[in-house]
Amino acid sequence: MVRKFGLLLAGAAIGATAVITVSNGLNHSSSAQAAGIGTYRQLSIFGDIFERVRSSYVTEPKEEELIESAINGMLTSLDPHSSYLNAKAFSDMRVSTSGKFGGLGIEVTMENEFVKVVSPIDETPAAKAGVLAGDLITKIDGENIRGVSLAEAVEKMRGEVNTPIVLNNCTPGR
Repeated sequence: MVRKFGLLLAGAAIGATAVITVSNGLNHSSSAQAAGIGTYRQLSIFGDIFERVRSSYVTEPKEEELIESAINGMLTSLDPHSSYLNAKAFSDMRVSTSGKFGGLGIEVTMENEFVKVVSPIDETPAAKAGVLAGDLITKIDGENIRGVSLAEAVEKMRGEVNTPIVLNNCTPGR
């Protein structure tokens, strides 16, 4: 069942059940002691593949994005809630948790490349519009969100108080 909700952002914040991993640098001495020969062999393979992609891919990739994607791939393989934030994303996340923006009133997580509603918060625009726990958000303002990070999806749902937003939900099994 596919449903479409038109909502106005209210003064409630959007919650995200994401364990955010922020790294401004690693402690190389302790990580070097813990890594074995097999780890360095795998890292060497990664370096070779990175270099081939960088030098031979059809379109020139942005090296920083390649590395960040690789880091995010590693973290999301551990669990769907972990992700890496670069300096800009970390700054944006700090703004998003400061309470100076409007929200829909939902707690969300990621599932199968979509945003999954963990729970709507009572008396918020999402609850009043009929958003339910378990809903999968497939589009935000008509834009497909399959494959975007949780942080990116939350950013798309954030805005000034009383601005409209349209969510397309797919409610599995209902």
